[in-house]
Amino acid sequence: MNKNTVPPSLMPLALLQGALLLACYAPLLAGLARQWRTDQDMSHGFFVLPVVAYVVWRRRAELKAITQLGKGAPNWWGFAIAVGGAAQMLLGTLAAQVFIARTAFLVSLVGALLFLGGTRTLRILAFPLLLLLFLFPIPAIVYARFTLPLQIFASATAETILNWIGIPVLRDGNILELAHQRLSVVEACSGIRSLLSLSFLALIYAYFFDQKVWMRWALLAATIPIAIAANAARVTLTGVLSEYSAGLAHGAFHLFEGWVLFIVALGLLIAVHQLCRNVRRLS
Repeated sequence: MNKNTVPPSLMPLALLQGALLLACYAPLLAGLARQWRTDQDMSHGFFVLPVVAYVVWRRRAELKAITQLGKGAPNWWGFAIAVGGAAQMLLGTLAAQVFIARTAFLVSLVGALLFLGGTRTLRILAFPLLLLLFLFPIPAIVYARFTLPLQIFASATAETILNWIGIPVLRDGNILELAHQRLSVVEACSGIRSLLSLSFLALIYAYFFDQKVWMRWALLAATIPIAIAANAARVTLTGVLSEYSAGLAHGAFHLFEGWVLFIVALGLLIAVHQLCRNVRRLS
């Protein structure tokens, strides 16, 4: 056989593996979708799959070229990884560790792709596979570890700025005592939600507007201080507005305020990108 001969189609095997993955992980994936609908911190989950599908579709020519040149040889290590993912799901389910059980789907998916298409296929699909991590909520133990420090930081920053601009405030942990009302910086105001959404958008923005891989990691790192600062600004602004009307600290206006500051944070992320490009150009 000529080395450039197109190998037999793996489409039937791919469809079979895809069907097996969906059948095995259907209950976990259904629970994941329910959490996207009910957990505001994970509302971005519904946008991840369409974006990933589009990124894969943009790389269809590279995937097709691998198949035509016969370079996408199956790799049996992928089968071992897929089996390891199944074992991870079983252990996570038995131990009631939802995060471990859910992420087993991604492990099995990586194994299936490696088994069917080899390392070249996996290399082409590395970025969309990375984006799939945003489908999964942060483990509860990690979430609890970071939310309280973020709440305290936002509260302390707001206290400093409010006192500086002449609005008297007394802070007790994550509670701000103002003249007319008490503001509590709860877990929903910790900034985790904006950090997750902004991180996802940072990677997507860098992918479409910059070809350098290092820029994706630079913008991803920049989302951390930007999201924390934006959340502290939101708490501070809430304290300022509540001095004029207590109703402005709650309800639809408070939600609108969050969206405005998120857009500002996105603008800051774009500014960081332009700054990195200018520094790179001058160096």
